[in-house]
Amino acid sequence: MFERPQSGERAILVHASPKGAPDENEREEFAELASSAGAIVVHEIVSARKRPDARFFIGRGKVDELREAIEESGAELVISGADLSPSQERNLERELGCRVLDRAGLILDIFAQRARSFEGKLQVELAQLRHLSTRLVRGWTHLERQKGGIGLRGPGETQLETDRRLLGDRIRQLHAKLEQVDARRSMNRRNRERAEIPTVALVGYTNAGKSTLFNALTGADVLVEDKLFATLDPTVRRLKLPDGHKIVLADTVGFVRDLPHELIAAFKSTLQEAREADLILHLIDASDSNRWQRVRQVNAVLQQLDAHRVPQIRVYNKIDKLDRKAQVANNRDGEGRAVWLSAVSGDGVALLLEAIGQRLHRKTLHGIIRLEPSQGRQRAKLFELGAVICEVITDDGGWELEFKMAERDFNRFLKREDLASNLLTTLAGTGVASAAT
Repeated sequence: MFERPQSGERAILVHASPKGAPDENEREEFAELASSAGAIVVHEIVSARKRPDARFFIGRGKVDELREAIEESGAELVISGADLSPSQERNLERELGCRVLDRAGLILDIFAQRARSFEGKLQVELAQLRHLSTRLVRGWTHLERQKGGIGLRGPGETQLETDRRLLGDRIRQLHAKLEQVDARRSMNRRNRERAEIPTVALVGYTNAGKSTLFNALTGADVLVEDKLFATLDPTVRRLKLPDGHKIVLADTVGFVRDLPHELIAAFKSTLQEAREADLILHLIDASDSNRWQRVRQVNAVLQQLDAHRVPQIRVYNKIDKLDRKAQVANNRDGEGRAVWLSAVSGDGVALLLEAIGQRLHRKTLHGIIRLEPSQGRQRAKLFELGAVICEVITDDGGWELEFKMAERDFNRFLKREDLASNLLTTLAGTGVASAAT
């Protein structure tokens, strides 16, 4: 029975996909992922099989080719570009006599290397345990069957059941700890909402330059490195815009094609910053020939997070590689919808800050809202925000207040205080539905 080696970084890459042979861009990204994990790539094999084999995913001929390549190169690891089922992974290991890892396991390994904060380590461990729970049996091949003979009857499935129970216990512990972290993060978001400080989330494909731009905007010192998933830990900083308004800028984990579901689930609280944001800066590597496919992949992840409805500004970074000037493209309302800049040189960063200010504080609403006598706290809040122009006391002791306020801020105020039905009319602006009480 095959015993799995526990070490070895010399790897053979198997470029495979359920749709046939991957294209050149996918193969390059996969090779870069392997290098980011610390693998030494000694050989690469491309599988053009259109229908995955139930036993090995790749065909028997490719398995024989792999075995020969392992013998010639001395490889200790085979990494598949396609996600393998637990049985396919186990069957390949037995046939090849070396460790086999699929793309999801590779990304999880990279995340485990990069996580630095307490929260990041918890999230990565949870994702790894979820992934491992479906593959537990492969690590105990020497215990899969009861052995016959006196003194040779091993623990067999008993050991597997013990490990499954221990895994389940650890997963529950991690869930409890992450719920505490998520509660603190949610409280911070609520505090920002009460202080009327909008949140801007920075998202993008991994290695698009998010950390560089984050540092350029905030003066932070987030690690910048030319490799996939250089930083995982979420960073939040306050930032003052040129118009004097303050915002909170939140950096998020980089996205990648077919991001493992275990990671999306584990990093839910971190990625929640994107879903709860008032504005998303979608960072795009303008020098990447495959950028439009990257844009679609990032938008697909945002849709999974239910963040696709959040307004976006597309930020085309790395124009210094294209010899292109910094500029802003406006929408029909004259607001910035796309900005071309270089985070490294700083060219165009000022244009981005102006565009953020326009999108967040773009329209002023002028209207009348009616408050009941029991809603004195909400009345005081409107005065505190400097939104009230004048007020009239109603016969029942309530108030009718004429207000003028930024559309975004007023909409958030209505939603938070559940006052949509109290709005009598809007005298100017758009975006709030009029309702009569």
